[in-house]
Formats: sequence, C-alpha cells, structure tokens
Amino acid sequence: MTYRWIGIVLVCLGLGGVALTRGSDLVAESYFDEVAAQGGTTLRLAVSALGGHLSRYEPLPALMADHDDIEELVAHPQDQSLRLRANIYLKSINDLLKSSDIYIMTLDGETIAASNYDGPASFVGQNFSYRPYFQDAAKGQQSKFFALGTTSHKRGYYFASPILFNAEIKGVIVFKVDIEGIEASFGNGENRIFVNDPEGIIFMTGTPEWLYSAIQPLTPERIARTESSRRYSDANLKQLAVTHSTFGAHDLMTIREGEQDREYISFSQDMPDAGWTVNMLMDTGSIRTQVKTTMIAVVLCLCLAGALVAAMLQRRKSLQDRLIHQAEAQAELERRVEERTADLARVNVDIKHEIAERRQTEKRLRKTQKDLIQAGKLAALGQMSAALSHEFNQPLAAAKTYAESASLLIERGRVGEASDNLKRISVLIDRMAAIGKHLRNFARKPNEKLGPVSVDTVVSDTLEIVNARLKAADAQLTVNFGAVPLQVKAGPVRLQQVLVNIISNAADAVEGLEDRRIDLTARQEGEKIILSIRDHGPGVPPAIMERIFDPFFSTKGVGKGLGLGLSISYNIVKDFGGRLSVTNLPEGGARFDIELDADVPLEIAAE
Repeated sequence: MTYRWIGIVLVCLGLGGVALTRGSDLVAESYFDEVAAQGGTTLRLAVSALGGHLSRYEPLPALMADHDDIEELVAHPQDQSLRLRANIYLKSINDLLKSSDIYIMTLDGETIAASNYDGPASFVGQNFSYRPYFQDAAKGQQSKFFALGTTSHKRGYYFASPILFNAEIKGVIVFKVDIEGIEASFGNGENRIFVNDPEGIIFMTGTPEWLYSAIQPLTPERIARTESSRRYSDANLKQLAVTHSTFGAHDLMTIREGEQDREYISFSQDMPDAGWTVNMLMDTGSIRTQVKTTMIAVVLCLCLAGALVAAMLQRRKSLQDRLIHQAEAQAELERRVEERTADLARVNVDIKHEIAERRQTEKRLRKTQKDLIQAGKLAALGQMSAALSHEFNQPLAAAKTYAESASLLIERGRVGEASDNLKRISVLIDRMAAIGKHLRNFARKPNEKLGPVSVDTVVSDTLEIVNARLKAADAQLTVNFGAVPLQVKAGPVRLQQVLVNIISNAADAVEGLEDRRIDLTARQEGEKIILSIRDHGPGVPPAIMERIFDPFFSTKGVGKGLGLGLSISYNIVKDFGGRLSVTNLPEGGARFDIELDADVPLEIAAE
C-alpha cells in the first residue's frame, strides 16, 4: 500500500512538472503578445514622427533652386556680389526653417555659397563631390542621403536638388536637417529605439554607447561600401555584442551591456524613402519576472488547494457534527430574524417620516437662503443709494442746463448749436438708462444655472453699480486682468453680487484714509481662476478673522450694514464649487480671493 501511494505521488509530481513547464510557456507567450502589441504601436508612432519630420524639408531644395538669385549665382559662380547675396539669403532661410545647413555647389562639387559662410566651420570652398546625394542631383535627380558631416562632424539628413539655368543643370542645392533633436526624443529608458542604415550600422539611438555600432557582422564588403561614400567620416565603427533568437512568433535580441547580458523583444520597420530601418527594443526582464511571479502564485495556489483538500478530508466527520449544530443555530437565527424584521419595519417607518421632515426643512432653508441673498443685494443697493442719487442728479442737472440753453439758442436762431445740446442730453439719458439697467438686473432674483461667465463682462457690469460708491469714498479702483480673456464657471448675476459686496466693503475700508487704492486682479492657476480684491485699509483684526464670514456679523456701526454681505458671498462662491478667503497683507490692507473653476475661453469655444 505504501509503494502504491509513493508511485501515485511520483506520477502526480511528474505530470505537475510537465504542466507547469507548459503553463509557464503559455503565460510567457501571453505577456510577450501583450508587450508586442504595445511595442508595435509605439514603433509605428516613432516611424510616423520621423517620416513627418523629414517630409517637411523634402520639397524645399527644388523650390529654392528656382530662386532668381540662386540661378544667377550658378550661371556666374565667380561673381563675389552674387555669392554674398546668396550667402545672406541662405542664412536667413536656414534660420527661418531651423534646418542645420543650406549650401550650393557647382558641378565639380565645390561649395560656392552656404548658410554658415560666416561661421568657423564654413562649407564655402569645401568639395563634396564624393557624396552620393551630390552625384545623383548633378544627374538631374532629387536626392536624399544621411551621413556624419565631414566638416561639421554633425549627423544630418541631406536633401539635394539640381539647379537649372536656361534648362541646363548648372549646380546643386543641398538642405541638411539636424537629426539630434529627433534622437533626443528616443530616450534611454527600459525601452530602446535606434535607427540603422542598410549595412546594419546604428545611425541614431537614445543609447549613446551604441552609436556607430553594427547589429550585423561588419564584413569587409559592408565596410567598403560605407567608406566609399564617407557616410560616417572618421567615426570609429564597432561591432555590437548582440545575439539574435526567437520566442514563439517574437524576435529577441540579447545585447551585452557592461558586465551583463540584457534580453529584448525586437521590432523593426523599414523606411524605404529614407533608407533607414527603425528598431525598437523592449526589455524582457519585467516580462520574465511577471512570468516567474505568476507561476509562483500558481504553485502556491495549488499547494494551498491541496492542503485545503487534505484538511477537509481529515475534518469531514467534525464538519458533519458542525452542520447539525449549525442547523439548530439556523432555526434559532430565523426566529430572531423574524423578530428583528418586525422591529426594523417600525424603525423604517420612523426613518421615512424623519427623511420627509428633513427634506421639508432643507427646502425651507434653501428658500430662506435665497431670500437672504436677495435681501443682501437690496441692502447693498440701499447703502449705495446716496451715491447713486448723486450719480443720477448730476446728469439730470446737466440735462436741464443743456435744455434751457437749447431753448435760448433756438430763439436766437442758432439751431446747429441747439442740436448739439440736444445730442448731449441724449448721451446723458443713455448713461442714466445704462445705470438703471444694471441696477435692475442686479436687484432681480436670479434663476440661473452655472455656465461659462466672462470675467471682463461681469466686472464691467459690476463697475456700473459700484462706481457711485467708489466716487463717494474717493477710492481709486485699478483693474488688471492681463491680455488673455478669462472665463469662469458661475452664474453672472450672483458673481456680480459677490463682487459688489467685496468692492463696497473695500471702499468702506479705505474711505477717509490717505491711501484709497483698491486693486482688482485676475490670474489663472492650472484649472482655477482667482479673482483678488485688495485694499490699502487697516485690514481685518485677527480677533474676528475666523468670524468674518458668519451671518449677521458686522464691524460697521448700527444702521450701516446687516452683516449678511460676506456670509452671502461666501455661500454663493461655495455653490459655484469655489472658495472665498481673506488674508491680511504684511504691507497693510486686506485681500479677498475668489477661487473658481476655469471654463473654456470664448475664442477657443468659437474655434
């Protein structure tokens, strides 16, 4: 019997080992497939970015070859004035297009004009006839080539085009595009991107130590082809320590880095037009770790399951006894549940009544809050009534004077001057109508939803209301919002009420002082817009700082305020999803900050 169990255990262990090995391969393939999908997408994006960057410059040489100054230069290459004019023109175009260099060569390969003519590594006088791009362009073809510059020692992509004069090829114009900016985007993290030429030599990479390394064997034939074009000038070509392999449908590359080997999934995509192959390597270390972790978890789960099964078999009898006990306990529990259910039903009825009462109370509180907000607005208008009366009386008195003057002018036959007086009266009436309109809009009960509100518009409407109070206090309000229009998520009428309350309080604070300045500014911080109203008054006493937003709390004398303005303003801003705060400034005065959510600016929404 003992040998039988040993045999069964050994067979189970063998089958388990085979299953774990196969399972490990399946898990690894799943992880590899997932990473491969991500890598393929990233590689396509990188290829698209490379192609897009190069395609911007490809048509430019042919376009510039038709320029009159350039055609004239290749027709008369020894004319120094034409050379200077071409040099200046090429430099301006190079600066504008942010290319590396632009230069012009005669058919013998001598450079006669270049954008870097005044630099320490000028191409002027250099001969590049050995370059394939020159040889193709001299035959009348549009040519492309990538190489390490023999003069500048900078890598670049070259676009060349023939220059025609009277339908005859007289020279070649070349654009050199810097590729180091593209290379910088490759990064040097766990995933590696590099570009190799047809000979397998790495030309661009986010890993500097791989530059000019070959991922294919550096055979004499490959070296000879590379040296014939002087593609890499005097750069030291070397062999990258790489081993190619496969796992399922995936290509792998193992590269020696320092003292250790690193394995990567390899993806590649050819760019035939550029003559490149773009490669992306994704480190398999994390995948292997995930596979090991998964398999360890599976083994642990299987061991745990086996232990649980053994425990269940050993405790089967005790479980039967426990089931009997549980059945008795279940019956007792059901009896108690029935009693508890009846109690809960009674409590549920009480809770429903309480919820109804709370909803009714909340409804009354909201109505009271709206009434308090309206009362606060009317109170603010009442406090400004004297200044507003003066604001209306001045244009009325002026209108009366203009009317009497117009009557006398008509009697004297001076109709033109009388007409001017009547126009002035019309302007004064429009002014009073505008003030009345803003007061009427401010006083009405708002029934508005939150939406985009222009800060400039709501402040302009606010100033129509508070200008009279500012004049009465002889206060100077400075508004600075910057050049970019701002929009907040709010209700225009209620936001206007908040600004009226705070600006009016600021006018009260500076009235009678030597410095009566009030500053209104707005700035955007991330997704928030902060409106700040700063006065140069005595500030808020620290003893009342925590109570300043409480209802019916006021520092003004009897009859000068209800103590509702700041409390109402605080709750309005809170309803907007914002925050109202006050700060005493070290140099004196107080600053109220209204922080609101930014909304889409009007110009962007229109687009």
